[in-house]
Formats: sequence, C-alpha cells, structure tokens
Amino acid sequence: MALSFSEYRGLDAVAMADLVRSGQVTPAELLETAIARADAVNPVLNAICHPMYDAGRADAAAAPLSAPLAGVPFLLKDITTHRQGWPMSSGSLVMRDQVSSFDSEVVKRYLAAGLVLFGRTTTPEFGYAASAESRLFGATRNPWDPSRTAGGSSGGAAAAVAAGIVPAAQGGDAGGSIRIPASFSGLFGIKPTRARVPAGPAHGAFLGFSTTHVLSRSVRDSALLLDVTHGPDIGAPYAAPPPRQGFLAATQSRPKRLRIALQRRAFDDTPVEADCIRAIEETARLCEELGHEVIEADLRFDHGRLREIYFIVWPMLVMHSLDQHARATGRPVRMEELETYVARLVDDARRAGAGDFIAGLESMTEVSRSFRAQSDMFDLVLSPTTAQVAPRIGVLDPSNPDQAQLDAALAASVAFTQIHNVTGQPAASIPLYWTEQGIPIGSQFAARFGDEETIFALAVQLEEARPWFERTPDLSVLP
Repeated sequence: MALSFSEYRGLDAVAMADLVRSGQVTPAELLETAIARADAVNPVLNAICHPMYDAGRADAAAAPLSAPLAGVPFLLKDITTHRQGWPMSSGSLVMRDQVSSFDSEVVKRYLAAGLVLFGRTTTPEFGYAASAESRLFGATRNPWDPSRTAGGSSGGAAAAVAAGIVPAAQGGDAGGSIRIPASFSGLFGIKPTRARVPAGPAHGAFLGFSTTHVLSRSVRDSALLLDVTHGPDIGAPYAAPPPRQGFLAATQSRPKRLRIALQRRAFDDTPVEADCIRAIEETARLCEELGHEVIEADLRFDHGRLREIYFIVWPMLVMHSLDQHARATGRPVRMEELETYVARLVDDARRAGAGDFIAGLESMTEVSRSFRAQSDMFDLVLSPTTAQVAPRIGVLDPSNPDQAQLDAALAASVAFTQIHNVTGQPAASIPLYWTEQGIPIGSQFAARFGDEETIFALAVQLEEARPWFERTPDLSVLP
C-alpha cells in the first residue's frame, strides 16, 4: 500500500520493518515516501548533501525482507563511513572529489539488517564543529526553527530525522557529535561505549575518541540498530564488553532503582543557560517520581588536561588525515581551502611535536581514570547535554569571522559531552524539555563503561512517562 506522509511519519523504524515483513508495504514504497519528503524540505533545511536515490532504489529492490530492519530508509553521514562508489567529502573543499572504493564494516551490517541507504547528510569540515555549516555545502537548518543550527557534527542527520525524512540516521560522535544535534533537534541520540560499533577497515576510531551510531525519534530504534551493528571487526584496536542481554531486550524491562548523580555545573565552569538548568531539574524530578534516587554531585577533573587532548591530539589526527590525502592524490593541501577554525588547529598541530602528542595520550589516561573514579560510584550521571540552547546560524560556523564568538559557543556546546569520549563511557541525550519558544533541549545521561543497557532501560521509562515521539516541528511554514 502507498503511504501518505502523515502515515509514514507516524512509524518508527521498528514499525516500518514490521509492515514490510507482513507484506503490507514494500521497501520501494517506503523509499519513495522518504524521497518525496526529502525533496520537499531539503531545499530549505539542507540536510542531505549527496542524494543517492538510484542507489537507494537498488537497495530497496535487494533488501532482505525477513531482516530486522527490512526496507527502512536510512541515511549515512558524509564522513568516515564508506559506501563503495559513493562520494564522501567530509564536509571539506579539500575532499570534495573523494569517492569510496569499499564498504565500511558498519555499512555491511546496515545492509544485512535490511536498511535502504539513499544519501549522505551534512557535516562540518572533518566533523570538527558543533554545527553542520561548511564552505562546501552551506548551513544545515534546524526544523524547529530554521534560523538556528541543527547542531553538529551530525547536523544533517539530526535535521533529516527531525523533519521526518527518515526515522533514524547514522551519525558519529568524537566529542558530542551525536548528542549535541540530538539535543538541539529534539531527538534521542546515544554515543555507545568505545569500540561498541566497528570503525574499520579504514579507520581506527581516532584513538578511541569516535564512535558511530544513530539519531532517532524512538528509543527502541536506537536499541535495535545497536543490536544489529555492535561487535568488533577484524583488527579492531579496542574492545567493548558484550551486552548482558541485548539492547532492544533492555528496553523491554524496567530498570532497578537507580542512583543518579545530578551534575549542574559545567566541568570547565562554562556558564550554563537557565533553560538548560531548568531542563535537567525537570528531568531529575521526573526520575524521582519514577522511583529513582537523585543525588546532587559536583564531579571534577583537570579540564586543562582535557583541552590538551582536544587541541593537540585531535588536531594532529586531522593533520595526519590531510597528509594522507595529499599523498594519495598527489595534490598538496592548500590552507586557504580549509575552514578558518580547522586551519587554526592544523597550524597549531604542525608546531607541536611527538612529545606533545605523547603527553596528550597520557592526559587521556589520567583524565579518564580521575573522572571514572567519581562517576562509577553512580549508576548514571545526569547533566545538561549542552550549556546552551541551539544557537543562530553563523555562530558555530567554523569560518565565523568572529573566532572568539565561535570559541565560546563551541565551549558551551561540548562542556558536558567531551569527557565521555575520553573515558569511552556511553552517554545519551534524551528530549524531555522544550523552551517557551518551542526549542528542544536534551538531558544527558552517562553510564558506566559498557553499560548502554541501563541507559536504554531508563530512556524507555522516561519516553513512556513523558512521550515525545508525536512532538514534531511544523514545517508547513517553510517557503
């Protein structure tokens, strides 16, 4: 049966796959509805940078109809995740002509699960910003308020899901890049435990900073997608402990009474906007109403060491990628092709030495041990996802002429998220609060290393107590 958009939007990925398996709808029908929605809203939102509709139609025709996610339309982020024959420009003028020659392991798992891949979503250059704004593709806009950013770096994925193009889309998180756009766009987004999802064969998860997963409207979609993708690939440099029961199974059982630390203050003392504090206070009250214990906390670590990690180690990884690209193409990278912010970081990285890099790696270990010694005393740590409501377009633009404004806005975006990439702990943004202006704000829950199941169990409990699935932006006002 052909689906209207309102019928399509009322389904999450699990429900779509159920319809496909029962023969009530075909993968092709779902895909054409997704494409029609993309064509309607993408000219304004700019969520999809590489439409691959014919490839999607081929996937739909070949989709395994008994698979867990049979026929569900899905989008890949325009960085690190390879699909053979597809462009992957990493949001950069430097990489604008790059075409992948193989499939990433996670893409193979997506296809085996029945997903239909039909495009790539926007990201800032090399994912190094909290907003999907780039010189290559322009700015991605927030469906809740198109004058604001959808976040980043998985901003295109967030805008596509929030706008109803797909029920879930792939993202990646190396400092908050799933959780920040989830918060800004009213979605559920979890950064899994380090190494939970394979990064190979082309990447080593950038020293464990980066993790691939999805942004979704329902918790169970995220859980099922983690079930079908988790587990190491050949040569993986890290390993995550196996789940106790499975991630979707975790959504089907009530959590025990949890000890939840309430962290109001940013770890680096960045000012936190009042709406972000109100959001977690409301979430804390809801947790108490559900029978959990909420304990005021003030977790601390040496934030100067964290800056050392992100402003020495990570830029040196970016510099290495640029050098590799130059060797592969025979074309030297011109600094003027880079975003202003990225060029600054690369310049700093070129002045650093091997000793600085090793010191940064040591900082990762020291900061991780210090933070986990405190956070592991609790089942979960509740904090704002970000210290600010979604900013206006341009503020987080990596080439913002006012780089001081950019630095402050970036600090506010990652004030609560970066630490979990260093420790490797799972952390999720859950959409439980909207401002008086109708802008969503996420609450972040972080768990012990390897314990996504506790997050999923609580997230479903919160989803049932304060439903958000039917709360969607009104895009009828778009030009």
